[in-house]
Amino acid sequence: MASFSIINVSKGYGPKKLFDEVNVAFSAGKRYGLTGPNGAGKTTFMKILAGDEEQDTGDIHRPRKLGILRQDHFRYEDTRVLDVVMMGNKPLWAAMQEKNKLLEKADLSDADGLRLAELEGVVAEEDGYVAESDAGALLEGLGIEQAFHEQPLKSLTGGYKLRVLLAQALFGKPEGLLLDEPTNNLDLDSIRWLENFLHEYEGVLITISHDRHFLNSICTHIADIDYETIIIYTGGYDDMVRQKAQVRSRIESENSEKKKKISQLQDFVARFSAGTRASQVQSRKNQLEKLKVEDVKRSNIARPFIKFEQKSASGKQTVTIEGISKAYDGKTVIPPFTALVTKGEKIAVIGKNGVGKSTLVKMLTGAEKPDSGTVTWGHNAMVGYMPQDHHGLIKKGTTVYQWLRDQDVKMSNEEIGGLLGRMLFSGEERMKPTDTLSGGETVRTLLSQLMMQKDNVLVLDEPTNHLDLESISALGEGLARFEGTVIVVTHDQQLISEVANRIWAPRNGKEVIDFSGSFEDFLVKHADVAAQHR
Repeated sequence: MASFSIINVSKGYGPKKLFDEVNVAFSAGKRYGLTGPNGAGKTTFMKILAGDEEQDTGDIHRPRKLGILRQDHFRYEDTRVLDVVMMGNKPLWAAMQEKNKLLEKADLSDADGLRLAELEGVVAEEDGYVAESDAGALLEGLGIEQAFHEQPLKSLTGGYKLRVLLAQALFGKPEGLLLDEPTNNLDLDSIRWLENFLHEYEGVLITISHDRHFLNSICTHIADIDYETIIIYTGGYDDMVRQKAQVRSRIESENSEKKKKISQLQDFVARFSAGTRASQVQSRKNQLEKLKVEDVKRSNIARPFIKFEQKSASGKQTVTIEGISKAYDGKTVIPPFTALVTKGEKIAVIGKNGVGKSTLVKMLTGAEKPDSGTVTWGHNAMVGYMPQDHHGLIKKGTTVYQWLRDQDVKMSNEEIGGLLGRMLFSGEERMKPTDTLSGGETVRTLLSQLMMQKDNVLVLDEPTNHLDLESISALGEGLARFEGTVIVVTHDQQLISEVANRIWAPRNGKEVIDFSGSFEDFLVKHADVAAQHR
């Protein structure tokens, strides 16, 4: 089986080096997670592997047949969904197209007949006679119902279009797979299906993902971009973090011992160099020359420190929900739902896209009015809400620092500066114009605002969108430590496992499962749901 070979590859933009003279191989039969903080060059490296971007120096050797996840659904809008998937196998698709054109001819020449025979050979070799059924199976596994398979791509919503492109990348048994954020726009059912698919995949996989559970589940190795190079670690994401910390800790410990020894030797030389112990002094000098403190490069890994506090606790009965429901165009999204949330509970709202998770939390916060029923917040409940759509939440034409300053005029400049520093806005970054914030910077700014407010209830709708792995990990730790109440909509399985002690699972307008216990217990208890989540 084919593999990737990267030989002396460098890439930079202006004075900034992303990686310098990288030599690494990605072997067939292994699954690699490509990690590194935002801005480290993960997507750039993936584009170089795909041949979509040129490296500055060096050579790349690729497998002959690549499956690449590209977010370019606009070029396929009028194409049948099944055809979009089959286009992922370029030799097969080209042979099928040429074959169809030849068959449309009124008279076939002898040369045409020979060419048709050659094309039939290609179609057979590429499993073309079961191509439509294979493409259909991929689509169904990714949650796209059969009714849409014959429709043009434009009949699907944006998130489902990207699932079709993922199916395209997986189709045709590629020797190499390059998947940039494949779990984006996937619900938990589809993520579990993809994990199972990739476990069976026999080629070489390289993937970028902000889903720690996904990386831990599927990766045999992690390729980490740091120190301007790429270092391969064995195991999943958590294994890499542990190994990386151990290596750094070992070097720092050895350096500490070396510094102590150097100090002792220097002291001996200084004390006796003018005396009668010349041979001993020379021996110490020789030892000094051999002792070198190993350079510990500064890692570009940076983790925010997220700590949610509350000005004061809420009453024991935090919110009472009585029979709230919601329908759109006559279709029930949330059937009548009743629940009591008590102080300190951590609720994860989970389920497929489109089942009403955001609708449910919008009704709780008052962002949307229920068709029936009531939401009653308890004594002293103070609610901090971060919606999924961040558009318009941060005022344009100002800076990150000034926008936060305007949110709470009582906080000192030092307190605001410290808060921004904890959220990785250090030095000049604090004065960054709000018009130019990236998705991750926007979320970190909104989380800073929530930390400022010190509410005792946090309602967060897909807060991990746009965050890198280190920030998601910090958010999970912050929510787990928070003494107040949390209601969080998320597909991040690791975050659900770390934080939640109660699960709400809307089910296609029929019910909202309300389960007290961990995510793992939920999957065991609800066998019908568990089958979809494994």
